[in-house]
Amino acid sequence: MSPTEALSRGPAVWALAAGQMLGFACQFFLFAGLVLFWHQDLGWAKSTLALGPMLALLVGAAFAPLIGRIVDRGRGPELMVGGTLVGVVALVLLSQVQTPVQWVLVWMLLGIGQLSSQYEVCFAFLIRRLGPDARRAIIRVTLVAGFASTVSIPAYTSLAQGLGWRVALLTAAAIMAFAVVPLNWWGTRQVRAGAPPPVLQPAAPIGGGSRSRRLWLLAILFSFSSLSHWMIAHLLIPVLVERGYSHELAVFAVAVMGPAQVAGRFALMQAETRISNARATLFTLSAMALATCFLALSGAGVGLVVAYVLVQGGAFGIMTILRPVLIADMLGPEDYGANAGRIQVPAMVINAFAPMIGALLLEGPGFWALIGLSLMLSLTSIAALRALRG
Repeated sequence: MSPTEALSRGPAVWALAAGQMLGFACQFFLFAGLVLFWHQDLGWAKSTLALGPMLALLVGAAFAPLIGRIVDRGRGPELMVGGTLVGVVALVLLSQVQTPVQWVLVWMLLGIGQLSSQYEVCFAFLIRRLGPDARRAIIRVTLVAGFASTVSIPAYTSLAQGLGWRVALLTAAAIMAFAVVPLNWWGTRQVRAGAPPPVLQPAAPIGGGSRSRRLWLLAILFSFSSLSHWMIAHLLIPVLVERGYSHELAVFAVAVMGPAQVAGRFALMQAETRISNARATLFTLSAMALATCFLALSGAGVGLVVAYVLVQGGAFGIMTILRPVLIADMLGPEDYGANAGRIQVPAMVINAFAPMIGALLLEGPGFWALIGLSLMLSLTSIAALRALRG
């Protein structure tokens, strides 16, 4: 077993996985867990509250190329630890906000902390150090991190109900400082020490066409597939209620999406290297298109709702893993961080506006327009992948 393969299966990667899970739990899912408490206590409109996470994504998109270049210079571990500390400061400040201006500014800071310490930087670091064995490590990281929503939303809700939302945020800041920082520091230190220094040769990527063309096709693929998922996922409860299902069943369907993502990642882990990244991506995008068809027919019975949640959740969970390794395949490992940062920009901007796009479609043309756009986006992503493969 090579040193990089051993590392990809070892405790350092599991430490990074735990750090990612806790980081997502404390930061990414805090809005879902506390939004009702903020609305009741601060008295602000939900649109004002939603401006916070939207700006966090937009700020992250603005800084993504710079962060990628820093990773390419070998500073991924420093970014992950430093970004976590920025997140700690942001959570403490968020616990003290009194005005909408403070709210927006703190969320922008939180966006920088999240971008610097979570998936993209972690994946770029693993690809840089582990090379072809990075996919195995990334699967393990996302497998554990997939439980973040399952842990965080009930925890935030319980803490806010018992002690108030400000204490809940201070608790999250303490977890970040005393658990996530050490996990990220130790995990990245062990990987850096155990893996040979990267010797990056000029890229010899898979697929045809110019490097710029491949970059644009990858941006289309990941942006469109992401929008296809999130514009429905953010509104799945009202969509299912409109289709005639109870609010309780709709909430249950949303709750199942997280475990379905974990199941999809586990299935990919079982496949290991028996399926190429490009072929796995084609299968995953096709599954997302099929899931949209299940949702379109969901009025015929609850079984189709279950099918949608399981297939869509599983496929999107797998796509999280395939995104970084497919970028490395198509563009080569050299300058991976900068390339991934450029590709990430349109996806992050689209994600920021996905709930608004979905809501406008539901309130205007209606359910079938939402379904039609989702299916078109998935099919366009498949076309982009086929063009990449030459």
